[in-house]
Amino acid sequence: MLRSLLFVPGNKANMLEKAMAFAPDAFVPDMEDSVPDAEKSNARVVIAAHLARLHTTGKLVIPRVNALDTGLTERDLASVIGPHIHGVSIGKVNTAEDLRQLDAMIGDLEQAGGQPRGSLKLIPWIETALGIVHCYEICCASPRIVGAAFGAEDFTNDMQIPRSQDDQEVAYARNVLCTAARAAKVPALDTPFFAYRDQQALVANARASQRCGFKGKFAIHPAQVDPINAAFAPGPEEVAHARRIVAAFEEAERQGRGSTSLDGLVIDVPVVKRARALLALVDPPAQSS
Repeated sequence: MLRSLLFVPGNKANMLEKAMAFAPDAFVPDMEDSVPDAEKSNARVVIAAHLARLHTTGKLVIPRVNALDTGLTERDLASVIGPHIHGVSIGKVNTAEDLRQLDAMIGDLEQAGGQPRGSLKLIPWIETALGIVHCYEICCASPRIVGAAFGAEDFTNDMQIPRSQDDQEVAYARNVLCTAARAAKVPALDTPFFAYRDQQALVANARASQRCGFKGKFAIHPAQVDPINAAFAPGPEEVAHARRIVAAFEEAERQGRGSTSLDGLVIDVPVVKRARALLALVDPPAQSS
């Protein structure tokens, strides 16, 4: 599961060290937006020096590299590709061709470093108008893709529209990305929430993301990790309700019926499928030996 992905500025060794005390599903040492231009080279060195220690936490390590149009991507990749990362994230992907170009770069570096070609994963950031238009093709462009990230700040910048707290201006783009990612069978990952001191607002925002179809969210502060994890995990009431749905439906099946009702609402096949999918998150099926 990729519920929480914690950004850490890549040029800040002290922040990378402090981050290891927390438990996101993935660490994202950043070389892109959180690092000023004058510090890009330093970020590569600092991140490379911390990858082994980040790896020992048992959490996934997914550095974010600069977008292809910056001319920095290949140097960024060369500094981090190796046995201590799960994959990489890249900003401002506009087309499927961008992903194919990146895939080839990674493959060459894997081969040069003695890693199996295709072993590292990819999370593209879809955060421009062009990227939203090509969203499904991007999500299908490489078997490396394990998530599709939405960046609201860059999207509103590209659209030349103001950013508001209610997210109305990004509602269409968010729904497009979630739908395209689901069709491509990859999880959609939501933009960070920048009011990091407001825990109540963060939880509300993360819950809204979940209802939209996102499966996880990026964090910009370690204090956001636990609330995000909780928001994307089923609550006790949800789990209990899902169990009642499954039990009611199974009883109906034993009586030869394909639907039933619970608390005045119809329970049919799509409803029970959603309930079983939720229960699979808390009761994963046993692995066959």
